Amino acid sequence: MSLPTAEDLFRPVEYSQDRTSDAQQEQQERESERHDGRGRRPSGRVRHDEKMTVYVTAAELLEIERARLSLRSLHGVAVDRGRLVREAVAMALADLESNGDDSELVQRLIGR
Repeated sequence: MSLPTAEDLFRPVEYSQDRTSDAQQEQQERESERHDGRGRRPSGRVRHDEKMTVYVTAAELLEIERARLSLRSLHGVAVDRGRLVREAVAMALADLESNGDDSELVQRLIGR
């Protein structure tokens, strides 16, 4: 039995064309035009090449799920948890870039 080589494990992956509807493609184009004014754009609904695992508590997951359902029921915005988290990260990074030490992220991390 032979094991795969590092080249086999870490080779670039080619994906087939997404099977999205015209409405979804138009939504993706509108989202790609949005940005925070400083060049940072949330990735939105695109195929992502990188993966990061984040562990959350049951309470944090419940809050994320409540936010997702609230966005859908109150605002008509259907998003998955990954997109919700990517948007929140983009907002936090834009705030950090704009406000530095006064950013919400820094203030929360240093406990103020």
